[in-house]
Amino acid sequence: MTLLAALAAPLPATADVAGDFDYYVLAVSWQPTWCSTTGDDRDAPECRGGTGRDFSVHGLWPQYEDGWPEYCNTRERDPSRRESQAMADVMGSGGLAWYQWQKHGRCTGLSSRDYYDATRQAYESLTIPEVFDDLGRDITLPPAVVEEAFLEVNPEIGPDGLTVACRDGALTELKICMTKDLQFRDCAPDVRRDCSRASILMEAVR
Repeated sequence: MTLLAALAAPLPATADVAGDFDYYVLAVSWQPTWCSTTGDDRDAPECRGGTGRDFSVHGLWPQYEDGWPEYCNTRERDPSRRESQAMADVMGSGGLAWYQWQKHGRCTGLSSRDYYDATRQAYESLTIPEVFDDLGRDITLPPAVVEEAFLEVNPEIGPDGLTVACRDGALTELKICMTKDLQFRDCAPDVRRDCSRASILMEAVR
């Protein structure tokens, strides 16, 4: 390649920079749906009968006001297996915690320990409506009812601060938007895409 051609070639995309983001999305999954669509095929321990898992943390994701960073380079060390496994009580498995650190946590600029602590703190700041706790049977309801139930018991969250997501007619997860210091805030437009179904399935807790 000639020098002129080299200068004219497009530059490679700049990698996402750790710590450079605008806010967080706390993604909270409805565990029974994940088990039916994914976990059962993997014989995931968190999907076995008697676990009593309802909502669990999918991840704490750094976001831009439009889009998000992922797989950032960081000087922070990766968490140990023991540190990741210690997150299983809120995330279902240490493997998920490790994956979330690799894809999202490394972009926060935090140490792995601080990222796990922030994930736990964010989840613990969210109140789960009592009606969904230990749900004993399958129910079908409008997505707006799920949203209203969360807004009622979490008055600090505004109507644009929470999104209900679904797939194939079933509730998959909620996305709750938070500032860098883990206060509730409105979501940017690209995160406000609520489930468009008239009603969704919430499977019973196992």
